[in-house]
Amino acid sequence: MTTETTTERVLRLLALLQRRASWTAAELAAELNVTDRSVRRDVERLRALGYPVHATAGVGGGYQLGAGTRLPPLLFDDGEAIATAVSLRLASGGTVAGAGEAALRALTKLDQVMPPRLRAEVRAVHGATDTLVGPAVEIDAEVLVTLARACRDAVRVRFRYAGREGGERERTVEPVRMVTTGRRWYLMAWDVDRADWRTFRLDRMQDVTATTWRFRQREYPDPVGYVQRSVTEAPYRYLARVRLHARSEEVRDLVPPQVGRVEDDRDGWCVLVVGGDDLDWLAMHVARLGFEAEVLDPPELRDAAARLARRLAAMAGTV
Repeated sequence: MTTETTTERVLRLLALLQRRASWTAAELAAELNVTDRSVRRDVERLRALGYPVHATAGVGGGYQLGAGTRLPPLLFDDGEAIATAVSLRLASGGTVAGAGEAALRALTKLDQVMPPRLRAEVRAVHGATDTLVGPAVEIDAEVLVTLARACRDAVRVRFRYAGREGGERERTVEPVRMVTTGRRWYLMAWDVDRADWRTFRLDRMQDVTATTWRFRQREYPDPVGYVQRSVTEAPYRYLARVRLHARSEEVRDLVPPQVGRVEDDRDGWCVLVVGGDDLDWLAMHVARLGFEAEVLDPPELRDAAARLARRLAAMAGTV
């Protein structure tokens, strides 16, 4: 067997190990069309190159690619390479502190080794894409990593949290999932002291520390839906529900998820749920959507809409 053939097979083995969590020797042998003994030899070759391939004996055992002391080279197929390059481009202008420069360095390395045909496709995507960058709050990457590991390992987290009213208090939570709206990051977690689910903005956290206290995961609501309700409803004095003569998709294109929630209705209508501290402001923004609307709640929003209508009529000189 030639060296080229062996190298190609070892690279195929590496790609298989990166594809899923665990493989049996028989499964790898079948994929590579070799014997179990050849699989064992190729695993040793990968280990010699610095890849931490773990082996588990017994029924249900097999090979698993683990984490090592350094990051070895990765193998990407065409789709993965394009997706990674495009994602790195977007990350260079993201909300994670320090990620922009690191993303650019990684993108440079990937572009350098990428085949010309893939590089042309990635650059075509870049050339056809503009990013509308709005004001965003940067999050320390270490905070993201700490919280992500705590969610994965089911360990409690302790931090100081600045509330909307000012002042900081220490909180201890059992984290479940992080949710990002593009401008801000949120954590959905079980608040130990309050014995209830809560949403926390990551930019208001200080001294985030993962404890050694493991917890048993309890049933939890859908993280995306829960965070959306928290950020669009809970902080505000008024919660408006307005029926709009439009498809849900049309309204979602106009109303960001961190601003309002859109519910399906019937006969070409949907319901927009949006919070605000000023009824006149709510009436104006609902009117700006440009759809036929019917106020469901609160009744005071109808009065605000009437005031807005009179002002607009006066501006148009029709009164």
